[in-house]
Amino acid sequence: MTDDHSRPAEAEPVLPPRPRSMDPQEIGFTPQRPVGWLAPLLLLSTGLRALLAILFGAYLDKRELQNSLDGEWFDHSATADGEMWLDYVADLGDGFHATYSVAWLLAQPHLEIDGASLPRGRLLLMGGDQVYPLASGDGYENRMKGPYRAALPEPPAGGPRPTLFALPGNHDWYDGLTAFLRLFARRKDGHIGGWRTQQRRSYFAVKLPGDWWLFAMDEQFGAYIDDPQLLYFEKAAKHVGPQDRIILMTPSPKWVKAAADPKEYDATDYFIRTILAPTGANVRVLVSGDLHHYARYSGPDRQLITCGGGGAYLLATHQLPDKLTVPPEETLTRSASRSREYALQTRFPSAADSRRMSWGVFRRVPARNPGFATMLGIIHTLTMLAMAGAASQGGNIQRLFTIPLGLMVVIILAGTVLFAQPPGAAFANHARHWLFGLGHGFAQIGLAILGTWVWLQLPAHDWPWPGPLVVAAVIYGPIIGFLSTQLCALYLLIAGQFRVNVNELFAGQGIEDHKSFLRLHIAADGSLTIHPIGIDKICRKWKADPAGAPDTSWLNPDAPLVPHRIEPPIQLT
Repeated sequence: MTDDHSRPAEAEPVLPPRPRSMDPQEIGFTPQRPVGWLAPLLLLSTGLRALLAILFGAYLDKRELQNSLDGEWFDHSATADGEMWLDYVADLGDGFHATYSVAWLLAQPHLEIDGASLPRGRLLLMGGDQVYPLASGDGYENRMKGPYRAALPEPPAGGPRPTLFALPGNHDWYDGLTAFLRLFARRKDGHIGGWRTQQRRSYFAVKLPGDWWLFAMDEQFGAYIDDPQLLYFEKAAKHVGPQDRIILMTPSPKWVKAAADPKEYDATDYFIRTILAPTGANVRVLVSGDLHHYARYSGPDRQLITCGGGGAYLLATHQLPDKLTVPPEETLTRSASRSREYALQTRFPSAADSRRMSWGVFRRVPARNPGFATMLGIIHTLTMLAMAGAASQGGNIQRLFTIPLGLMVVIILAGTVLFAQPPGAAFANHARHWLFGLGHGFAQIGLAILGTWVWLQLPAHDWPWPGPLVVAAVIYGPIIGFLSTQLCALYLLIAGQFRVNVNELFAGQGIEDHKSFLRLHIAADGSLTIHPIGIDKICRKWKADPAGAPDTSWLNPDAPLVPHRIEPPIQLT
């Protein structure tokens, strides 16, 4: 066991001057733009990293090595008044404005929301994907650590120092947890701004006041739970009794994903059955990020909460099922827990707002991803030149099967099929992904045929070489690139209605608004109240506060940043 007062007092450091601007030289990091998820090089590199992590992740799995690290659980149950406030945030390390908007709110001593004053959390729980798109030291520094240090530069004056615990998500895993462990599980200099870091592994158990416990399990891409982790939690669970209540943090809301692929929930159910159930304690809350919205399912025994609104692009909510059966009745696990039904209670944004924002794909995809439009323009221009060349050759067979044209057709079809059928697609849905991918590919080929016909009507195609190539690159390429992007946007809008490429439909738009986090309160009587906090509009303009106190934010919003309750407080006893 490691308690809340286990570290010796640190000498007061000499504080550097507070920043006077957002100059990276003054704030110590470079604010980042939101990730352009359809950028060609990013699509390629992220896809390869994800594939390598899935194929070889077991060989790079540092969880086995964590067995040599400190394996104690943490005791934060002793408070002066028997109460505790906690904050939960996930999916946060993306563009600066969205990430810092949430960090700034989390760092404030109190939030005034709907007439209630909610104090800052004594614990800050990060639920996964603390950096995008790939884990690295610079990525964490610029997209997560820097913004959170700027929000709470020093420990609060006159009060206990808040503690930060972080659970890795799939993006934290892409380097095998190397950068994650260096940042969150280091013994020396263990703090991020005013928050101290205490964990020694990528998973943790924390005893809370009022007979509550927090367990945070680390699944490597949902594959399995390693033996050192099971032994760690078995040791912690020996201190849990039938009178206790449990909050379980997971890297991904497997209860939602299991609706399409029943095996997704198997590891979570195994953990509950083998580690938590024997204690007799009640698992009252499951909470996760990974899906970038807020959604709560309620059942007779527990609340299932997804809250991934810490900074990453918004994800649709109108595709969420109205009811879930957890564990799924289709699971092949012979000793699975008894299935229970959970009903969708609340989502943020609303289903109507989510559908409305889907239509923004035509405007936002080309604006947010100019490299994607350029790539499509190049592919279509090369395809048009191949088609025009084939049309000027001999017989029909030779025209249709010239090597350049055949190569471009294969590239288009392969690209659209791979785009529609990511590696994580459930097996039962593969046919649907293939059909949509091929349909999108043939639509793009049809556009290429139309573009070739128009090209052949123009005098430029008969000009001496390299005149046609110059005209194609300067005029035809940008026009066909825009049209091809609009066709792709139409595909995403239609495919999204059938739960294909829903993530890409919203990732391509990069919507930064509609953020969310949780503020939880354990009262002296042991009751737990969950306050889901939403932010309709993030702040995009900040002003430095060089004269502020050492523990106040370096940068403050130029216009009021207004949080609100997503739904009434959720009370559990």
